[in-house]
Amino acid sequence: MKIVILDGYTENPGDLTWEPLEKLGQVTAYDRISYEESPEIAEKIGDAEIVVTNKTPVSRETMDRCPGIRLIAVMATGYNIVDYTYAREKGIPVVNVPSYGTQIVGQYAVSLLLEICSHIGYHSETVKAGKWEKNPDWCYWDHPMIELYGKTAGIVGLGRIGQATAKILNALNMKVIAYDAHQSPQGAELAEYVDLDMLWARSDVIFLHCPLFPEIINRDTIEKMKDGVILINNSRGQLVVERDLADALNSGKVYAAGLDVVSTEPIRGDNPLLRARNCIITPHISWAARESRERILDATVENIRAFLDGSPVHVVN
Repeated sequence: MKIVILDGYTENPGDLTWEPLEKLGQVTAYDRISYEESPEIAEKIGDAEIVVTNKTPVSRETMDRCPGIRLIAVMATGYNIVDYTYAREKGIPVVNVPSYGTQIVGQYAVSLLLEICSHIGYHSETVKAGKWEKNPDWCYWDHPMIELYGKTAGIVGLGRIGQATAKILNALNMKVIAYDAHQSPQGAELAEYVDLDMLWARSDVIFLHCPLFPEIINRDTIEKMKDGVILINNSRGQLVVERDLADALNSGKVYAAGLDVVSTEPIRGDNPLLRARNCIITPHISWAARESRERILDATVENIRAFLDGSPVHVVN
């Protein structure tokens, strides 16, 4: 059984091992291949029967050029980089990893908020640059310090990750409200369910942990929010109209944003958020703790093993 890994570097930059996959077949691992549709992808797949990918696309054209493909295993939860409908027509199962980073993504969301509130990294750099040593007072702060106690956090999307975030916010003694189209008893124990308009109006901080709705953060919804609201998004960049958010940041309507995702990744140099005030942007790394990457690899191995055993699991098509 030939297995090809199309873009293995972000999953395994060298601190993990492909050995569990190698026990299932002959593995060829590439660090990276084009993230755009390219003939190179089919060339690298060749006659491999199992294709493992993270963000390298597997299109209709690629599948037609590689008739030996029997399984496409996505090392992620999202699988829109595969033409899964066409794969189903060709009898090729597409499998994903439905849950692996719940805790770390919730942790990272709150970390973005804490950095906005305390500017820890910035102040550490000023100390190392000699500012404290030369300061006439015994302490200083160059940005407002924000206490979260008693403030209201609104979470859009109270699924697994939203609930993980809510647990941390409850521990900070914040009031947690949430919107979700599918309410649950577990969610109700962690947050007060409200509609979206009430969430916009009441929240001091808004977290996005939802599926890809059409650009729910835009000029109209921002207008409904409190002046000085903070936005945290480590879900999907396409949820935000970036020009509208940049304008709101520059005007002060939105006090700050902490983003780990943008609409086009890697980010483009003309993205307006790069020049917006009080905007933290990190390179889509909420998921990247070694522990969560190990879970992705373990789950991918199990997905392939189940397929080889004739009982595929986590099939999305």
